[in-house]
Amino acid sequence: MKKQFKNPSEYNRFKKLVKETKIYDEPISLNGELRPYQKIGYSWLVQNIKFKFGSILADDMGLGKTIQILTAILYFNEQNRLDNRPSLIIVPPTLISNWENEINKFTPELTYYIYHGTNRTFPIDDYDIILTSYGVVRLDLDLFMDDDWLLCVIDEAQNIKNPNTEQTKAIKSIRASTKVALTGTPIENKLMDYWSIFDFVNEGYLSTKDNFKRDYVVPIEKLEDEETLENLRTIAKPFVMRRLKSDDDIKKELPEKFVNDIYCTLTKKQIRLYNAILDEIFFDIENSKGIQRKGIILKILTALKQTCNHPAQFLDIKKPKISESGKMELLVDILKNILDADEKVIIFTQYVEMGKLIQELVSKKFKKEVLFLHGSQTLKEKTQIIDTFQNDPNYKIFVATLKTGGTGLNLTAAQNVIHYDLWWNPAVENQATDRVHRIGQENDVMVYRFITKGTLEETINEISKHKIDLASKSISNDETFITEMSNEELKSVLALRI
Repeated sequence: MKKQFKNPSEYNRFKKLVKETKIYDEPISLNGELRPYQKIGYSWLVQNIKFKFGSILADDMGLGKTIQILTAILYFNEQNRLDNRPSLIIVPPTLISNWENEINKFTPELTYYIYHGTNRTFPIDDYDIILTSYGVVRLDLDLFMDDDWLLCVIDEAQNIKNPNTEQTKAIKSIRASTKVALTGTPIENKLMDYWSIFDFVNEGYLSTKDNFKRDYVVPIEKLEDEETLENLRTIAKPFVMRRLKSDDDIKKELPEKFVNDIYCTLTKKQIRLYNAILDEIFFDIENSKGIQRKGIILKILTALKQTCNHPAQFLDIKKPKISESGKMELLVDILKNILDADEKVIIFTQYVEMGKLIQELVSKKFKKEVLFLHGSQTLKEKTQIIDTFQNDPNYKIFVATLKTGGTGLNLTAAQNVIHYDLWWNPAVENQATDRVHRIGQENDVMVYRFITKGTLEETINEISKHKIDLASKSISNDETFITEMSNEELKSVLALRI
């Protein structure tokens, strides 16, 4: 073990780290409560940060890696140990809104600044957290090199699995007292992925790339040497924490159904289309009354919801791209993690057109056949699709329209449910989830609700969750109550808030 360290002082710090490991109290201003396993992860992060050692938090997707690192940052903030130095958090663009939401939800005491977008301006004022993306760091590396960060955190750390790319080199060149990598898939394809991430958090600890290949990759991957594998586990263990949903001590702590609200942002194309729809149709609303006005409002609601899903759903684009929709990019990211875990997933959408789009783009991306259940199929066709998904291990992804897949089905082969677009009535959504979370389900069910930030979807979510009474109307089981709003109320609810 001693040879892993650069000098005697680093080794002495390591000995103190091991000797003083303990569980830390949660910060006073944390808005929420950590689950027991999350408290262990948070304490482990705090301890490593104190002794200036990097960490790889590799918990399974859905176990709360984000809240664990945010709680650690909050701990140091409350201890007055930040020394006015911010933490840099680098994430894929699709996850920026989700991180922003998690900060506001769990650690509202922490100040943050999002440095992203074409008109981005680097902050002059002090913040606890600077939130940015991998691509922006690569493009604006000089700006990030000017600061000596307290922490440099990377989410979805497999983005630096290739040590030879310019992006990886840029991320690794950032100076920080401590570096933390978050990933649900620390080894995607080969052992060198692991070395690259480890080299980010603790440079040199696993030696050079060539030495690691000689000493570990060849013996483990080529020769299947168990002794060498166990040696690697031993020397890496202090700096890697991985808990799985299947772990006994995790299963008893997790609820049977674990719901995650996942926020994403609109692409430029979606923003332009969203605003264009508002500009065009509000003229018609202001010049109509009665049944005609209600019809126009329902039309605009559908158009905006379709735009949030993917511009191709509204515009009927013949060659759609994943990159045209923030929500579709998020879907691909989450599906990648689910497939890496060898699990099955059901994706619910309100629209047949969107289901076809998901089926087309996802099957092309992952080179896997995607099953699709919708109302136009015969009973025989539906039965065959369901039986295939339930019994054939080769079929991992199942898309269903909410009304067709939401009642009367048993889909317990899936451990994951994704609601691609939100319904006005939470009961409909829950009913669909319960096709998976029901008697016969042997696994915890992870539910992901996609919400595009700053849009009508965020309003829908607030209404369904908090029963907000927007126009002194009771909330009905569909969107018809919104047709009763005044023009000004409508503009406020539907406007893009980004």
